[in-house]
Amino acid sequence: MPLKIRNPQDFWCGIFFTALGMLAMYLSRDYPMGDALQPGPGYFPTWLGGIMIGFGVIIGALSFKLQGDPEQNLTLSGWGLRPWLVLPLALTIYALLMEAEFGFVPSLLVLIVGCALAHKDVRWVETAVLSVFVTAAAVAIFVYGLGMPYRLFWWSN
Repeated sequence: MPLKIRNPQDFWCGIFFTALGMLAMYLSRDYPMGDALQPGPGYFPTWLGGIMIGFGVIIGALSFKLQGDPEQNLTLSGWGLRPWLVLPLALTIYALLMEAEFGFVPSLLVLIVGCALAHKDVRWVETAVLSVFVTAAAVAIFVYGLGMPYRLFWWSN
């Protein structure tokens, strides 16, 4: 009895999660693991990779049981190219701005707006509100809460 993939979107999601989890575990193999009380640099990526593999297996297995959209097929056509190009570009620009000490706040604003551009129907009011609140929360958590030495603006110390 051959297996029939009933939900191709879940099938590909399961493959992606499993591959991403295996990649995370592979790349963190040379780091010291530590334990739960004293985690080493390899602790978080190893556990996160294992969790990703677990989600991938479960989602992939459910793709054989749960009915998906009948108009979908197993081909990779219909994938949006825009997010694949815009999101890495936005992250690269963020990293370059942070490296150039442009400031945490403007760099994060550029990142959020850049990520919003990955969608074909950008809602500018929602994007502006989201960018203000996410940036304020990030500054509160990372700069003031954790005391990370981020320069907030290019003119500040």
